[in-house]
Amino acid sequence: MAQGQTRESVKMALETLRTNKLRSGLTILGIVIGVTTVITISSVINGLNNRVSDWVSSLGSNVFWVFHMPVIGVEPTTEQLTRKKLTLEDVLALRELPHVVAADGGQQHVRQFGVGNVSVKYQAKKVAGTILQGSTAEVAEVSELTFLEGRLYTDEEDQRGAHVCVLAHDTWEQLFGSEPAVGKDVSVETGLYTVIGVLDKQKQAFGGGKNPADNAVYFPLGTFHNLHPEDKDMWVSVKYDDPKNKALVEEEIRELLRIRRRVKVQAEDNFEIFGPDSISKLWGQLTGGLVAFMIAVSSVGLMVGGVGVMNIMLVSVTERTREIGIRKAIGATKRTILTQFTTEAVTLCAVGGIVGVMVGAVLTWIVYFLPIGLPAALSPLWVTLGFGVSCAIGLVFGIYPAWKAANLDPIEALRYE
Repeated sequence: MAQGQTRESVKMALETLRTNKLRSGLTILGIVIGVTTVITISSVINGLNNRVSDWVSSLGSNVFWVFHMPVIGVEPTTEQLTRKKLTLEDVLALRELPHVVAADGGQQHVRQFGVGNVSVKYQAKKVAGTILQGSTAEVAEVSELTFLEGRLYTDEEDQRGAHVCVLAHDTWEQLFGSEPAVGKDVSVETGLYTVIGVLDKQKQAFGGGKNPADNAVYFPLGTFHNLHPEDKDMWVSVKYDDPKNKALVEEEIRELLRIRRRVKVQAEDNFEIFGPDSISKLWGQLTGGLVAFMIAVSSVGLMVGGVGVMNIMLVSVTERTREIGIRKAIGATKRTILTQFTTEAVTLCAVGGIVGVMVGAVLTWIVYFLPIGLPAALSPLWVTLGFGVSCAIGLVFGIYPAWKAANLDPIEALRYE
């Protein structure tokens, strides 16, 4: 019997929607906007989370980065900015640790005002804003670089400062198109360098646009020092054998560098060790703010929608006062009337939730296929949550009108015109 009453209430709610299409549409508009906001923003966040997770995984779970100051999630202090820089000797010492597979020390030169500044030339073709990267011969193993053609430089070429280089994918493509580049000379600032290798595209955290890492030229570290001796900051990358040795390797790196940098026993480290989890934690903090923003914006729409539902249900109670009186006169209980009007309110909001989910899904599809390539993926959790909250809004804001209908005096209701 209860199921029959529920079906009847849902049927009457849908009939009300059909009879008063404009009024009902305006009533659930707030619900639609709120749910659409939840679905769209959560889909973008979910897509970005997946992209960042894939990118962090591509960096490897068995890699540490070491720098003389923190660069992830904090503003360096004056003391940190003036710390002693890491050196190539530190890199060589780290390679001797028992669980370390490879260690690379890298330096970069990026022009501060690179727009229009030509970094690399080949015949009549030019590339601006190129990153000039100096690394040891172990950079390919640590960073897992993939070559389209050619090879990486050797330790011997590094030691003698050979005029050789490796082009990143976009730099090669802009200079040579699809033609082979190995063996040809490119002009980098004031010198000529022989191309010995070309890299494939590298993964990036966010889709769309060019990856800055693909517009780069790699030099042996000794060659880079001759090209830009003023650049002293060295970023050290350490790859170890097994992720299960993470804590042990991190402690070994810390102990070795404290000894080499003569850090006193009671003093804090004067260097920073990072892992892929540092990037994940920072991203988690950023998305936490986006989730809070999403909840705040959607809550406004849902509250407005809830008030609208309460208003239309109160109007419905007034319009159907005589009907309620008749139902009570033929035996309908307070509980029956309460269930009927509460179900109508929940059904009204559920329709708004379904429309919101559909609109959100369409917007997610549009965002995914936009030229900017912003990743977006529907989250089943947020779809369920958005629809569930819309139904809960109907229950909360429909209780009072339902209670008012259930407590109408049947005699007064029958007299109502």
